[in-house]
Amino acid sequence: MDIYAKFETFENARYLLREVKEDDCSALAAVYGDKNALPFFNSDNCDGDNFYYPTEKRMAEAMAFWHMAYDNKWFARWAIADKRTGAVIGTVELCKRASDDVFDAASILRIDVKSECEKADVLCDVLDIIVRPALDMFGSARVITKAPIYAVERIAALDKFGFKRSEHLLIGKTGYAYDGYWTFDKE
Repeated sequence: MDIYAKFETFENARYLLREVKEDDCSALAAVYGDKNALPFFNSDNCDGDNFYYPTEKRMAEAMAFWHMAYDNKWFARWAIADKRTGAVIGTVELCKRASDDVFDAASILRIDVKSECEKADVLCDVLDIIVRPALDMFGSARVITKAPIYAVERIAALDKFGFKRSEHLLIGKTGYAYDGYWTFDKE
């Protein structure tokens, strides 16, 4: 499956992962303007962007960048929609890493959700939808994601799903070393 040839949707009984639409701007501004959610967003190696978008104008600019990035095959980003309510609770981003470190050719997974959804059960449901397809989308043998030590709900979800905490640092394009990565290897 080539995610850049056709934007695929993924779902389970609880959530739908679909392409981000203009209509999502208000809901996503509530996610990315949530100061309590901000510490859980992985902005490593993102040129200084911390993913804090407190206004719809700033959110719309970020969404335009996400679409441009997809068109240039840098990464794909899905909206996470709660199927019971239709509400968008966050996003998932995936890309394939090219680097000179142990994470070369891994699929990088970012899950950003509003703070009240930073719960192990929510995160497990999202992981269940996207991790295995992520391996196929990018032809990767590994998915990596970040969970800082204070992200206890996220860590519980990763552990339950089968991710393992990595002892290795992710080396950014400027040489900065980032900690807190977890790995899921193809079986």
